[in-house]
Amino acid sequence: MKIDLLQIVSAFIVLFAVIDILGSIPLIIDLKKKGNKINALQAASISLGILLLFFFLGEPLLGLFGVDISSFAIAGSFVLLVMAFEMIFGIHIFKHDSPAGASIVPIAFPLIAGAGSFTTILSLRAEFDSINIIIALVINIIIVFLVLRSTDNVEKIIGEGGVYVLQKFFGIILLAMAIRLFLSNFANLLTQFLPALKG
Repeated sequence: MKIDLLQIVSAFIVLFAVIDILGSIPLIIDLKKKGNKINALQAASISLGILLLFFFLGEPLLGLFGVDISSFAIAGSFVLLVMAFEMIFGIHIFKHDSPAGASIVPIAFPLIAGAGSFTTILSLRAEFDSINIIIALVINIIIVFLVLRSTDNVEKIIGEGGVYVLQKFFGIILLAMAIRLFLSNFANLLTQFLPALKG
C-alpha cells in the first residue's frame, strides 16, 4: 500500500463527479430558505464518517441485512427522485425533522454520502490502493465543507433569479441522475434474477 498521486487524482475526479456538491448548491440554498439550519462542519464530518465506515464495512454490513448494492442504490434513487421533484415543481414532500436541521438529512445523507458515492467507493477499491482513495475522499470532503460555508455568498452574487433558474436546472439534472441510478441497478437485479426464474 503506497501513496500514488495519479491514483489520488483519478479517485478524486470520480468522487467529485459523483458527489457533485457544486450541482447541489441550489438545493442547499432552497433548504436554507425553508428555515433549515445547515452546519457545514457537522455535515462534512458526518459525511466523511459515513463514507469511511461504508468503505471498510459496506459490503459485509449490507450482507448482514440481506441487501445487495443494487437494491441499496435503487432505494437511494427514490430519495433523489423526491428531492428532484421538490426542486422542479416547488413542492414540499421531504419532512426535515432532524434535531440537527438539514445538516444530517438530507445534506450528509443521502446528498453527499448516498447510494452513488457508496457504490463508487466500493468500485474504486477494486482499482486503487485504499490509502489513495481515502486521501481523495478527504480532499473532496474539504471542498464540500468550503462550498457549504459559502452558499450564502453564492446566493448574493447570482441573485434570487439566478438561484431560481439554477434550482430548476439542477432539479432536472438530479432527476436524470435518479433515473439513471434506478435503471442501471434495476438492470443489474434483472440479470441476477432472470436466470434463477428460468431455472
